[in-house]
Amino acid sequence: MSDAEGRRAFARASWANVVGNAAKIVVEGAVGLAFGSVALLADAAHSVADLVASVVVLVWGGRSFAEPDADHPHGHARIEPLTALFVGAVIVLLGLNLLYESAMALSHGPEVRFSYLLLGALAFAIVDMYLVYAYTTRINETLDSTALSALAIDCLNDIYTSVAAAVGVVGVALGVGTLDAVAGALVSLLVIGQGLRIGRENLDYLVGAAPDPDRRGRIVESLRAHPEVRGVHDLTVFYDGTVLEVEVHVEVDGDLSFREAHDVETELVDELRGVEEVGDAHVHLDPSGLGEWKEGADREPTG
Repeated sequence: MSDAEGRRAFARASWANVVGNAAKIVVEGAVGLAFGSVALLADAAHSVADLVASVVVLVWGGRSFAEPDADHPHGHARIEPLTALFVGAVIVLLGLNLLYESAMALSHGPEVRFSYLLLGALAFAIVDMYLVYAYTTRINETLDSTALSALAIDCLNDIYTSVAAAVGVVGVALGVGTLDAVAGALVSLLVIGQGLRIGRENLDYLVGAAPDPDRRGRIVESLRAHPEVRGVHDLTVFYDGTVLEVEVHVEVDGDLSFREAHDVETELVDELRGVEEVGDAHVHLDPSGLGEWKEGADREPTG
């Protein structure tokens, strides 16, 4: 998929989240106000913040597809995890707010009049968010966007909160209004956990954290597989946005001609860029047998 096609697909998924959240807010807000349902109003308020997050992703997240320029020579890839970090923070705040609302409901008791319209509004909200989730996930199978992934997770959170609200409404119909508060508290903890996970993952992208040992191991294996490689040292692998950047010194036969060494370097860079998640690679060739860096803690043995 080209950058232009990726940008258009990203925009379609973002717009789906904006429209889906707006529709949920209107339906739940109107019915919640009409019948005094705190559960529906809280769920609608939840989606107000989701709408803000969706608009931020739509306006801001799409810049990750922009080409490198003089001010951003490595491109704009870090904008995407920054956007996803914002979404994660919004999810945590929403979870805390829902937890607070549940505690208040347990303290003061419900003040809601039962109506089947309440259940109808919640059914609409659940179907609405599931369709947005499915559409966002399908588009993101190609883009692998952390921002869209965060929005998709938030759609699932909306479904959970709507189910919790439905339990509460059914409890009101059965004369057990406290079910609303209990279910809301349980779901809020799940929402907070998911928001923290999104934030932690994207914070690693932003600060240039190292990948897990398995990914580093695949990079070393890719280098060792080349027949001219005699050793690998000073390997640095870190996230630049959502992709990995590799910097490495590779030992080769010191008698290779300049052209042969250039060809080896080109082949190694191409092989590294073919490793999953690697965006760019910088390879420095050293003649083998010099003894440099041999005692370095970060030297990769040739086995």
